[in-house]
Amino acid sequence: MQSKRVLIKISGESLAGDKGYGIDTEILERVAREIKTVHSQDVQIGIVIGGGNIFRGVSAAAVGMDRVSADYMGMLATVINSLALQDALERQKIKTRVMSAIAMHSICEPFITRRATRHMEKGRLIIFACGTGNPYFTTDTAAALRAKEIGAEVIIKATKVDGVYDKDPMKFPDAKLYKELKFMDALKDNLRVMDATALSLCMEENIPIRVFNINTPGNIEKVVFDESIGTWVR
Repeated sequence: MQSKRVLIKISGESLAGDKGYGIDTEILERVAREIKTVHSQDVQIGIVIGGGNIFRGVSAAAVGMDRVSADYMGMLATVINSLALQDALERQKIKTRVMSAIAMHSICEPFITRRATRHMEKGRLIIFACGTGNPYFTTDTAAALRAKEIGAEVIIKATKVDGVYDKDPMKFPDAKLYKELKFMDALKDNLRVMDATALSLCMEENIPIRVFNINTPGNIEKVVFDESIGTWVR
């Protein structure tokens, strides 16, 4: 059955394309068009976007930067991506709001659960920036948290591969694609669907996750309307 309200998790890296950094405008425009197709069919959409194409806090901390400072810089990177996606969506005539976990009144709204829900009820698309607003928590955890707060029926996680594999398909040609997984198996086998905190929250709150390849044109619509692509984790 079609979901009425979904949370789409998009990594920053997926917006960079083959460049590996920055924003590829062609990919941004394609993603916006596909989201428009879904939104036009009465699906309420929230989006959590990462910032890895601009700055990765974990990587910076690994080479000596203070982790808290690095994570806040990563949160600011998500704002850049959120504003870019908002612009692309509004050029597709979709009313869009960016809501930030860190107050930035000049460029976006503060995140308030009831206000976000009201925006969605009025047909506006919401982009959630700055993760949870706290260091040491990833945008995966933010996606799980926001999904629960807005009452999303499913988290749709966009990746660079076709779903969840038993090992890295970029390195191992014989990697096996799972069609469906249980939360506990994903945690036990460390399959990196999401980080452990996000997976545990989804398991506790019974929020299913659908993992798919965003690089294949048309996949956003297919995954929302439940064609047999990607991997279910539930």
